Amino acid sequence: MGERKKTDEELVSEHISQLTPHVAETLRYLRNLILSLNPGISERIKWNSPSFYYNGEMRPFDPKTYKRDLVVINIRNERILLVFPTGASVADGTGLLEGNYSDGRRLVTIKSIDDAKAKSENLEQVIQQWLTQVVL
Repeated sequence: MGERKKTDEELVSEHISQLTPHVAETLRYLRNLILSLNPGISERIKWNSPSFYYNGEMRPFDPKTYKRDLVVINIRNERILLVFPTGASVADGTGLLEGNYSDGRRLVTIKSIDDAKAKSENLEQVIQQWLTQVVL
């Protein structure tokens, strides 16, 4: 018998466990926050990083536009970048989303656990706004 295939949740946990302690702590906090916002949000490893996506019924869309993808984590120099592939479509009244990329991406830079906690309310608003656009 072969080895049991790891679940997406196990793969994300494994990935996080390999990070430096303060980055792992911050990412665990963000992970719990994002997953708690809607039962239709799931996680997986995509593009070699933890990512979050909506797994429920959605409004029709072109699969090449990544509309199912909510946020992909990118870690650079001990900072966590939350990459929203379709962030430009969110009416962000919080000012949280950064950048003006032609492909529609927007970013949020998280420097520490305290920074993540300080931005959590705005992050929740941005994600809820995103959900209103895609969920049936």
